[in-house]
Amino acid sequence: MKKGWPSGLKGAAIAAALMMAGTASAQMADAPGAQDAAPAVAAAPVAAVAAAPTAAAVAVTEAGAAHAAAQNDALAGYTRTKPTPGVGQPVPAGIAIQDQFTPIGQEAKFLLEKILNPIIGVISLVVLGLLAWVALRYRSAAVETPSTTTHNFTIEVIWTLVPALILLAVAFPSFRLLANQYSPPKADVTVKVTGYQWYWGYEYPDFGGISFDSVPLSKDEAAKAGEPYLLDVDNRLVVPAGKTVKVLITAADVLHSFALPSFWVKMDAVPGRINEAWFKVDRPGVYYGQCSELCGTKHGFMPIAIEVLSEEDFKRWVRMKQAADGIEPTGPGIAAEKVALTPAQVAGAVRAAVAPAAAPQITTEAPAAAPAAPAA
Repeated sequence: MKKGWPSGLKGAAIAAALMMAGTASAQMADAPGAQDAAPAVAAAPVAAVAAAPTAAAVAVTEAGAAHAAAQNDALAGYTRTKPTPGVGQPVPAGIAIQDQFTPIGQEAKFLLEKILNPIIGVISLVVLGLLAWVALRYRSAAVETPSTTTHNFTIEVIWTLVPALILLAVAFPSFRLLANQYSPPKADVTVKVTGYQWYWGYEYPDFGGISFDSVPLSKDEAAKAGEPYLLDVDNRLVVPAGKTVKVLITAADVLHSFALPSFWVKMDAVPGRINEAWFKVDRPGVYYGQCSELCGTKHGFMPIAIEVLSEEDFKRWVRMKQAADGIEPTGPGIAAEKVALTPAQVAGAVRAAVAPAAAPQITTEAPAAAPAAPAA
């Protein structure tokens, strides 16, 4: 059996290649220098066509390297965010809960302020009114003969049915909040949090295992940086804005508790066990929390500082930490992206590889002169 393409298919392939080459030449006709390059393209030898894939791959690689270099330049550097007074931290003489910056926190705040507090207020006023009415109406000075009534069907139905209805009114939004809080969506970033006596440790398994410890700033350091004392730390937990962050929480020694009031996050850190919490914050900024489990003499010196950055700023921070830890750029959106060249760029690379610098010189030799005929 004869190997290779059938003659019909081979002819069709050659015709298609010539058609594509003619189309590319027509597209390049208006480009600067196109008229000078046209003879070279037309005179390309078959051997140069075989070298086209290698040259095109080199062109793609060079374009990818240029893109990666530009990306590195764009993401180089990181500036520590300054906190905003009153945002993500307690305020002097404050009695209400902090403003909430996560969907779960906003849902919980609505439940507290719009459902629970009004119900509690109404119940308190009703009970206080009943006590006052009974104390005044049935005092010994006002009633000479005490009542001997022992049962009242109407009152018993009311004090059984009304509390049941109140519990139902509270139960439905509470169950919905619990379901949303403990059924997190798919995480974009995962962070492992470990509580120690007495500081926090953070690790980013998605980004090559970046890890660091977080200890509070001294009073002088906090004053110099303009950051709140006993709340800010040297190394903050940094996360991107608008992304779902899953937090895996554990402890290395005793019980701790990872608590962020403005995120509505509070989860115990238990040695030998990993608990899970999550949050999603759209507003960049700095948010503070503290260990809320009595864990020893320096329990009050375990602050939590979370810095929420835009996605591009978060990439800058990750690259900085990876470079400091000697980790190759890795992780979602961090490694050099593959460049998808346009068809025009690919065609240009192929044309540059196929066209030789000059048309090959073809020389011929004149045939030797015929020997003279012998004399007759």
